[in-house]
Amino acid sequence: MNYLEPNKLRQVFFLVILIFLGILLFVELQGFLPATLGAFTLYILMSKQMRLLVLKGWRPSLAAAVLMLLSFVIIVLPIGAVVKMLVSRLSISEVEFNQVIRAVEVFINDIERRTGMELLSDKYIGELGSIVARELPLILSATFNTITTVVIMYFILYFMLVQGKSMESATLELLPMSRVYRNQLQKEVRTLVISNAVGIPLIAVLQGVVALVGYLLLGVDEPVFWFAITCVTAMLPIVGAALAYVPLAIMFFVGGETWRGVAMLLFGFGIIGTVDNIFRFWLQKKIGDVHPLITVFGVILGLKLFGFVGLIFGPLLISVFILLIRIYKLEFSIRAVDTPGSSPAEPPLVN
Repeated sequence: MNYLEPNKLRQVFFLVILIFLGILLFVELQGFLPATLGAFTLYILMSKQMRLLVLKGWRPSLAAAVLMLLSFVIIVLPIGAVVKMLVSRLSISEVEFNQVIRAVEVFINDIERRTGMELLSDKYIGELGSIVARELPLILSATFNTITTVVIMYFILYFMLVQGKSMESATLELLPMSRVYRNQLQKEVRTLVISNAVGIPLIAVLQGVVALVGYLLLGVDEPVFWFAITCVTAMLPIVGAALAYVPLAIMFFVGGETWRGVAMLLFGFGIIGTVDNIFRFWLQKKIGDVHPLITVFGVILGLKLFGFVGLIFGPLLISVFILLIRIYKLEFSIRAVDTPGSSPAEPPLVN
């Protein structure tokens, strides 16, 4: 009867303890995951500037404090202002939502009468307004307006900036792969984070600016509010900014302004949608060489797992998974064919 070697048995026991503790820590600390991912994103964006300031003679603590203050003013405050406006506007407009839904019901009933087809049950139409008015502000406030998450994010970010180099080195040393693949993984993660953190919001703002021009030309009420709606929805996959301009078109139709409704749809799908199709995938591929399918499915996955920061880390998760498969194949398939005593070759990964 074969028995496990003592060293193998101790190794298995040690791995079991590590896995158990890892799962325990993840379950208990998963509430801090959005703050940690947000801090990691800001660290990637600011690490180069941090090193430059330290090389110029700045104390690490002072340099970190200045960069954190700048990021708060440039990034957090504008996002917070937009979210506050959206939450405030949507939280008091249940009556308006119900009015729109009733108008949509009349519009759909008219189409059903002409075509003889039932498009949507009256029961679901009647419940839609109250559901949207009640749930959407809660989703927005839970996703964007958590002060505790922001405080924890900056708390983690401070130590990342001050001790960034040592933290990077320690993390890379723990990875069970050759140095060349560690460097490749580090480069890939940095590139993808910058690509998503810069590319996705930039495309959304560009799309919102183009939409704002159309809203002003068509005389949309509260164009700045709808500009903010467009910017937020433009970051969502597949449907994107259509969640803004399609309801506007429906509101024009039910209000009897058919030509404005048609113009809104033509401008939305023809101009706003074109801006998304051209710039979203082009810029993502230009900055980070990200395949469009990785971007789309990554955003869907990321929003479900991580919330708002999933816009950045969803595509990153899929890209890193694919990269790790390639690293595993190169690392172990090459070593498997190496002759005993020879040093294994480590060819660079080709993007």
